Amino acid sequence: MKQLLETKTKVRFQDCDPFNHLNNAKYLDYFMNAREDQLLEYYSIDIFKMAKTELKSWVVTSNQIAYLKPAFTMEEIVIESQLIHYTDKSLKVEMRMYNETKTELKSLYWVNFVHFDLKTQRPTVHSEELMQLFETVITNVKTHNFDERMISIR
Repeated sequence: MKQLLETKTKVRFQDCDPFNHLNNAKYLDYFMNAREDQLLEYYSIDIFKMAKTELKSWVVTSNQIAYLKPAFTMEEIVIESQLIHYTDKSLKVEMRMYNETKTELKSLYWVNFVHFDLKTQRPTVHSEELMQLFETVITNVKTHNFDERMISIR
């Protein structure tokens, strides 16, 4: 099972500021959209189907993001994501945005999720099947400090 997931996309005009840079708030949209697509493509996890049929999904509990280089209108970008930590109820995912050739890191993003029961409106434990998947795909990073990680991958 693949650990490092990758999606290519294009920065759209409507998501940019007057300087033709991707708006800071839109980075989160691009990262989350890429991750949703990647879960479906690489792991066959349809989070919307899961929410509808199992009444379970994930909700974001915190974000850390570094804006390192601008992404420009109509630029082709690559978004990578990987699971870097998990517990029975939570996930930490690292995502990186690069230029098309992956020679320039544009942004680093860490997001924490909690597995959530939509019926009880409370955090819930991951299924055994999900826990086995996480064990297979986790990427061990040397630090769990965002700033140290940013320095190490730049």
